Amino acid sequence: MTRAVLALGSNLGDRYARLRDAVRALDDVLLVVSGVYENPPWGDPAQPDYLNAVVLVADPAAAAVDWLDRCRALEQAAGRVREADRPYGPRSLDVDVVAVWSADGSPVHSDDPELVLPHPRAHLRAFVLRPWIDIAPYGQLPGHGWLTDLLGREPVASDLRDLRPRPDLPLESAQ
Repeated sequence: MTRAVLALGSNLGDRYARLRDAVRALDDVLLVVSGVYENPPWGDPAQPDYLNAVVLVADPAAAAVDWLDRCRALEQAAGRVREADRPYGPRSLDVDVVAVWSADGSPVHSDDPELVLPHPRAHLRAFVLRPWIDIAPYGQLPGHGWLTDLLGREPVASDLRDLRPRPDLPLESAQ
């Protein structure tokens, strides 16, 4: 069995519906979902604010690349369009594989350009780390340490101030 942390984000169209639909599409593998957080865009400020969440998923037959395939299918279903000249541009839905653990609990590492694990910038993103703490208060990002420690370091600590919890937007499994 592999477990994975996936980060969900949307800043185009009905952002909440896109997150909700993605969570429901993961029902067969979903273990737990974080709260929703709203934040300014990261890396490209000329766009609307994002809604973000994190999920923990598990599948006895999934390899790391299977999680990537699943993420891409969710993005495609939401009409995601990638703009080569705007790598941090607006997204109908963005789903990233943040970290994967093998059946024995050891972190999976990958240098494949299609799937770098753990995610190479997750340790710099409050909008990934803070929701992750919702579902794993004592979690660790492989190769980077405790989530709570990462939130206290710059530039994450500064970005954390702009992260707004949205308890009015619950994400739940359809089960």
